[in-house]
Amino acid sequence: MERSKEEVESVPVRVFNEAGELVGPIDCPKLVLTDAEWHARLTPQQFAILRSQSTERPFCGTLLDNKKKGVYTCAGCGLPLFSSDSKFNSGTGWPSFFQPIAKENVLEHADQSHGMVRVEIVCARCDGHLGHVFEDGPPPTGLRFCLNSESLEFTPSDSLSALADPIAK
Repeated sequence: MERSKEEVESVPVRVFNEAGELVGPIDCPKLVLTDAEWHARLTPQQFAILRSQSTERPFCGTLLDNKKKGVYTCAGCGLPLFSSDSKFNSGTGWPSFFQPIAKENVLEHADQSHGMVRVEIVCARCDGHLGHVFEDGPPPTGLRFCLNSESLEFTPSDSLSALADPIAK
């Protein structure tokens, strides 16, 4: 059953415009899909992580050693999440960043699974599981956003206009 526009929750996010500039915050409808629609959109590994809160094995992610300049977006909905400017080698085996590209784009939730107390991070637009944030990162924030490569897509800096979001008009 399709929801009316009034029933779809919206969230403020920052997105890229056609000039490759980050703009906003702009109110954006949440992306809500059925499991079948998510399965059609994502690889099995992406579905396991983004929709079922799984974690890839350390030192296996395709973006761990990526040193190119650019932007990391949500593999589920394309929302810009992190810039290469905040990426650092944490030695943990997962891509790590000291801050998101825009605080609005990454939401935090308490996570007490697996006998631990952690802070889960999810995409603000589609609620896709990205990883966790810890307070053992480098300056200037002291935070370590620890992400799964499978939850991300990478776009080089010279192609940011390709990330233009229709809501940025």
